[in-house]
Amino acid sequence: MLRRAEQAANAGMGGIVCSANEAAAVRKVIGPDMKIVTPGIRPAGADAGDQKRVMTPSKALAAGATHLVIGRPISAAADPVAAATAIVSEMNA
Repeated sequence: MLRRAEQAANAGMGGIVCSANEAAAVRKVIGPDMKIVTPGIRPAGADAGDQKRVMTPSKALAAGATHLVIGRPISAAADPVAAATAIVSEMNA
């Protein structure tokens, strides 16, 4: 995975998709300018569902992610706007 990240950086790619669990290691390889998109983001206390490798939004950002994919915790919520607002609040805390 790190070799592919390095290849992407050397090829001039603008970003890479990886698990938030690898974001810190990838950031060291690709440097500060490339984007890191991380799926499997779940707010604190949320069910992981079918995702095996999850991380909270604030931890993913601290690990070096620049873009978070947060699908079902918002789309499956009874009140998606409230769910998204709570996630943003968690990220800003």
